[in-house]
Amino acid sequence: MKLPANYRNGKKLETLVEDRTTFQLERAEVHLFETHTVAEQVLLGFREPVLASMLTGKKIMHLQGKAPFAFLPGESVMLPPEEVMCIDFPEARSSNPTKCLAMAFEEEKIGQVVQLMNETRPKADGREWRSCDYNFHFANERAISQIIQRLLFLCMENHPSKDLFVDMMLNELIIRILQAESRTTHLREAAANETSDRLAHVVQYIRAHIREKLSVKELSRKACMSESHFHRVFKNELGLSPVEFINEERLKLAARLLLEAGKQVSEVYLECGFNSLSYFNRMFKRKHAMAPSKYQARRQQQTL
Repeated sequence: MKLPANYRNGKKLETLVEDRTTFQLERAEVHLFETHTVAEQVLLGFREPVLASMLTGKKIMHLQGKAPFAFLPGESVMLPPEEVMCIDFPEARSSNPTKCLAMAFEEEKIGQVVQLMNETRPKADGREWRSCDYNFHFANERAISQIIQRLLFLCMENHPSKDLFVDMMLNELIIRILQAESRTTHLREAAANETSDRLAHVVQYIRAHIREKLSVKELSRKACMSESHFHRVFKNELGLSPVEFINEERLKLAARLLLEAGKQVSEVYLECGFNSLSYFNRMFKRKHAMAPSKYQARRQQQTL
């Protein structure tokens, strides 16, 4: 994710730790933080729900109810109101500052989107969509990264319809975060063998048979749904179509296998259930912005 070239707009650096540039929108605030020196136990909190997304560098996050974890570029965490983050900056340097975005939403805005989802896109199992009430840490899917990128540029645009554009983008961003959270819930339930949930049962089946040929027809039978209804329910609740989800799981497996000594790309794609090397290369590059062979060489070099 790239910051607009003029995002500081002539603003001088005021502090080496969490120097803040703020943009006020109608239904949200966007804060860009830069840290130019190693620091520990820096406290940060917001009165509203906030989406924090890493841009460059590395943080160690200490959040309520979670073990400390590395917070890296391409990842986000959704936090409830009044949540205090305790943050370490182990790698921040003046030549390579750590940068993070924090987007604070109006709580009413999230509530409106949740209500809209419950009215127009209800979950198949009778559960309700709910706003995130715990610290949800996730890897950004491509669409979420693109929305955040677009919102950053809208912050600096003086278009007469700017607020309308922002409102539409916030709606989509919140929906995609809700779907990402739902996907995580189904994955967790599948891992715990909680198969009373039909989608969790299907997710568990996909993960157990990821190396095999899988079809939407077969999966819809497992869910006791028609193909069209299954496809609609799956995408509504997980934010991905069944085929997209299968590819995501196969690419996760591929990334792990590529770290094994002696593994060849020509072996890995078959072990992950892909039947075309060119398709595997294309999908892997789309996700990781590099070819599998380059990813393998870079990650193996990092472990030396």
